[in-house]
Amino acid sequence: MADSALSIRTITEADLRDFQGVMAWAFLSDPAGEDSKWLKVLEPDRAHAVFDGDEMIGTAGILSRQITVPGERQAPAGAVTVVSVKPGHRRRGVASLLMKTQLHGMHENGEAVAMLWASEGAIYRRYGYGEYATSLAMLTMPTRMPFHSNVHVSDARIRQVTREEALPVMREIHERVWRKRVGWVSRVEQTWDVQLGDREVDRNGLTSYRYALHPEGYVVFRVKYAGDSGGPANELHVRELVCETDQAYADLYRFLLDMDLAASISFYTAWDDPILHMVDNPRKVRREATDALWIRIVDVDRALPLRAYSSDVDSVLEVEDSFCPWNSGRWRLTVKNGEAAVTRTEDPADVSLDVAALGSVFLGGPRLSVLRHAHRVVEHTPGHVDALTLAFLGTREPHCPEVF
Repeated sequence: MADSALSIRTITEADLRDFQGVMAWAFLSDPAGEDSKWLKVLEPDRAHAVFDGDEMIGTAGILSRQITVPGERQAPAGAVTVVSVKPGHRRRGVASLLMKTQLHGMHENGEAVAMLWASEGAIYRRYGYGEYATSLAMLTMPTRMPFHSNVHVSDARIRQVTREEALPVMREIHERVWRKRVGWVSRVEQTWDVQLGDREVDRNGLTSYRYALHPEGYVVFRVKYAGDSGGPANELHVRELVCETDQAYADLYRFLLDMDLAASISFYTAWDDPILHMVDNPRKVRREATDALWIRIVDVDRALPLRAYSSDVDSVLEVEDSFCPWNSGRWRLTVKNGEAAVTRTEDPADVSLDVAALGSVFLGGPRLSVLRHAHRVVEHTPGHVDALTLAFLGTREPHCPEVF
């Protein structure tokens, strides 16, 4: 419960300096450093601050975005960002007040899905966000690795270009690709400056970004200089590898693998990145998994029909949601030919789960059957968890390539 001394309101232009200061305190950062770039995309009319008297002590914002869901459909989603609580004011209900204000506002506005990246993994499940809705793989691999004999590399020309030349082409390619990849989100113009920020503070000791264009894709990377008396052993740190075709993907990976004076490649990418099946020795490719996008179902009856499903199902779900009580209760999910209908019902539940578990499986990543084994889902009618698991699955692992 929030401290009765606290108040919350939408920020104004005059609040931006304090807003940035609270973020810097909370994230232990320089007020003029990394966090300042997020002000470029902040929507003040969707940003809130919590006050203790006249002192601002908490911040949170929502970015208006679209997310691609199964079926190559785009759905409106509130991208929750810049959530912070000033040190010295923890455990007073500041975050709860921010989360409640956001979720109730999205409910009233008809925004059925919220999403965020969690800086700390223990916080957001209590507000109904489902973890591991998308996974992220930290991939590292040596250069010069041969491809499997079945992988063909075309003679398409790959051009290394300036940022100014690359950006218009990259915008066009990204606009086409994000609509086909589950978990990818739309970008507004200012997003490019944030995602590809190239100030000295953004580089973390690496070079400025390098840009390479393929007719059907692009790659953006930095270089970390390394080596000894044995010669150069530079590291390529890939920021984005975006391709419209499988051929472009193979061509651009080959371009990176054959880079002169480079010894390794690092890339935060999808867990099911095809490179493991493209190289002739996949044991040399190292993957370390972590959670990425967390999904929150704001309205069960409006969110579930937004996506397509892989198989027919007819199940009654009993959903628990103490933070957004309008979701609590029994819902009949009926899927026919990939399309879902969701209605209130008094029929006995086939499956019980909390809203966070429903958010985890919404994009087709974690399996409902695994959550059952994890004691997150209870099956009352045999066979329904397996049927729902198949219905929710997609053809590829969902992936979100950018932090917001």
